[in-house]
Amino acid sequence: MDKMNEMTDEQLAMSYIEGNNRAFDLLLERNQSKLFSYIMFVVRDHDKADDIFQETFVKVITKLHQGKYVCSGRFSAWLMRIAHNVIMDSYRDQRAQNIVEPTDCNDLTNLLSKELLDTNIEDRYVSAQMAQDVQLIMNLLPPSQREVVFMRYYQDMSFREIAETTGVSINTSLGRMRYALMNMRRIAHEKHIELQYA
Repeated sequence: MDKMNEMTDEQLAMSYIEGNNRAFDLLLERNQSKLFSYIMFVVRDHDKADDIFQETFVKVITKLHQGKYVCSGRFSAWLMRIAHNVIMDSYRDQRAQNIVEPTDCNDLTNLLSKELLDTNIEDRYVSAQMAQDVQLIMNLLPPSQREVVFMRYYQDMSFREIAETTGVSINTSLGRMRYALMNMRRIAHEKHIELQYA
């Protein structure tokens, strides 16, 4: 098992395809938190997120067994693309036009990296306030812009990975980010929110 811990996700995926079931357990362990955070951010409903998470991994297993995974990029990006497609399918089934609806209960503070924050009380208070302000602003963005901001800053995905995951061109994903940043600045100005952290 120690040797498996040293393997990359891509190597684990290939090992699972070759019949090593423990490799899949480790893949699941490594990726479940990040994947569930993404799904929950988009659908905003815990039960629905659970269903989509499970369906995503059923599709992952199926695609791995069918030989539809090629070790040509990050496994996590491939996984996110499948989750994105499952989410889109679920919304198509409901004939919904929007990916997400803004609500007051979306809490992004748990997605901030604690290592980046200073430990003194004032800094923690300012950081928590900034997270709430960013959350407020993100809730007001159009769904496609919110998704690209989330993937870029909270999932640390490249624009190429975002484009592949969402099924658009790199230029489209860059454009969505550009408009998201413009909209966030406009919203912050309109709501008199100061986002600079000294």
